[in-house]
Amino acid sequence: MMLLTIFLAIVFCTAITLMLLSAVAFVQKKEFFSSAPREAREAVLPREKELFYGARKIGWTLIIFSILMILGTGVVSIWDGFRSGFGFWQFFTRFVLIFTIYKVYDMVCFDYFLLMKFRFFQHYYPETESVYPPKKYGYNLKSQLLKLLVIFPAASAIAAWICSLLG
Repeated sequence: MMLLTIFLAIVFCTAITLMLLSAVAFVQKKEFFSSAPREAREAVLPREKELFYGARKIGWTLIIFSILMILGTGVVSIWDGFRSGFGFWQFFTRFVLIFTIYKVYDMVCFDYFLLMKFRFFQHYYPETESVYPPKKYGYNLKSQLLKLLVIFPAASAIAAWICSLLG
């Protein structure tokens, strides 16, 4: 159970990373940045021209692939749980562990490395440069902790309850 759960968490994190990189670097639609700070969303200028010919097609293809990876993670998680005779607590543990690994990955990889240290977002959206320097790592800690400690455990409990009813 534990090895498959960790593998599924890695697949989930990979899919989210692929989606983020595709949205920022290839598709470049302002609507994708709803999780960015308000100041950054306001500073982002619409991109009418593609980064290069076919960039948006590549980006959308990768986003669709990442969505399929996320759905596959869910299907395999649930299917294996049914096959293994999981009850509520085993399903809950699997789901909350996948979400927790993802959220820690998000906070370290996306927020610290990509945004603050390597300035990945600012590379593609230089108009946001002035927004991020005053921000310190953890600027969105309240939102992140809400997801980690409340939203993800609640979603995991609901999903585990549904799976335990069906299984």
